[in-house]
Amino acid sequence: MKLKLAYSPCPNDTFMFDAMIHHKVDTEGLEFEVQLHDVEALNVMSFDSQSDVTKISYNAFLHLHRKYALLSSGSALGEKCGPLLIAKKDKVESFNPQSLVAIPGKYTTANCLFSMAFPNNINTKEMLFSEIEDSVLNGEVDAGLIIHENRFTYHEKCLEKVIDLGEYWQEQTQLPIPLGCIVVSKLLDSSLQIKIQRVLRRSIEFALEFPKESLNYVKKHAQEMDIDIMKSHIQLYVNEYSLDLGDRGRDAVYYLFKKNGVSVNYLEII
Repeated sequence: MKLKLAYSPCPNDTFMFDAMIHHKVDTEGLEFEVQLHDVEALNVMSFDSQSDVTKISYNAFLHLHRKYALLSSGSALGEKCGPLLIAKKDKVESFNPQSLVAIPGKYTTANCLFSMAFPNNINTKEMLFSEIEDSVLNGEVDAGLIIHENRFTYHEKCLEKVIDLGEYWQEQTQLPIPLGCIVVSKLLDSSLQIKIQRVLRRSIEFALEFPKESLNYVKKHAQEMDIDIMKSHIQLYVNEYSLDLGDRGRDAVYYLFKKNGVSVNYLEII
């Protein structure tokens, strides 16, 4: 059976999915038609149910939990390693509710966290995550919300941190921060949803046991990313919660839902 599968070209995703899409593990007869897109593009696509299985931001999942079930495996949850709000040195102290902030997408968890931390800051501009640093540097915006590998490189461009929203979240909740997740369409048979969860977990287990096996695939889509940054990215976002959310991971998801006033009545975790 062939399924439409979508995820991002970021190292943590390609690392996790490599084994299943290249049949390095038992896929139990499943084949995959793969699409790779930026996470906000994936979020937008998911509203139109363009994939059977997809990576999305947890913020997008707040809007989509009636259409998709959450897989126990594949999530990116972090400990004090969330999105960073950055600015040029002369703009850090003057950051205020009127500051223009570049965000990596309306439905990203980064934007959700920013709104929670700065509810009065509504002057935002959406742009591709990889363009945010330059927009801050050239003065197009006053500050920028960065995600992915940019958290490892912003200081090299003489940019400074205003706040780490991962640290903010953890101070408020004492829970890991739910960033991204893998969801499956509820239109699929429940037994198929469970099979997909098994195969994905098997793929992640393989990747963690044999990390060199995915290196070529990860490098192919990481493009010009430094290999040490690539490895740091994987180590940061592929962790115990990626194998299984566990009780603490589930608590973090439930808290995010409740904090944003979203009912968990339709929330299904496979």
